[in-house]
Amino acid sequence: MKAVDIPRRDWYAPQEKAGHGRGPGRAEATMNDKVALREDHTPYQTVIGWDYTVAADGSAECTLAVREDLFNSRQALRAVHGGAIYSLADGAMGGALYSLLGEDEWGATAEMRITYLLPVLDGTLSCQARVVRREGKTATLEAAVLSHGQVVARATATWHIRQTGPGGRSKT
Repeated sequence: MKAVDIPRRDWYAPQEKAGHGRGPGRAEATMNDKVALREDHTPYQTVIGWDYTVAADGSAECTLAVREDLFNSRQALRAVHGGAIYSLADGAMGGALYSLLGEDEWGATAEMRITYLLPVLDGTLSCQARVVRREGKTATLEAAVLSHGQVVARATATWHIRQTGPGGRSKT
């Protein structure tokens, strides 16, 4: 995997697109570029449709435009399906963790808990995630999903971290 310089984001900082320099001639990339460089990434991100804004130093942010196909249409109140919000939070936490992993490491969600606070009816969702603690083969992460500046869901997760051996197989 080729190394990519990704600008640092502060947790809960105002949204800002990648592309602001950290020094003259310094190349920057979004998390989408970093994910594209990994041979083992999943196309699920494309199916749901979220985009990473930035990920570095154990934090990540991604966005998801609300679309008709994300609604739970069986409810009287047409709101975004909880699974789409869950996927956004899980993806943001993955970006946060992967910003810390070495080339020979990969991570997978072991468990995740989400609390939905408000329905999402329109607009663009943003999710801010960070690694709370990493110790050995385990990491604890948290995320907040926002819509129109309000927190609509909070999530916590535990991830397992493994090393990749020859041929891409897990050594641990």
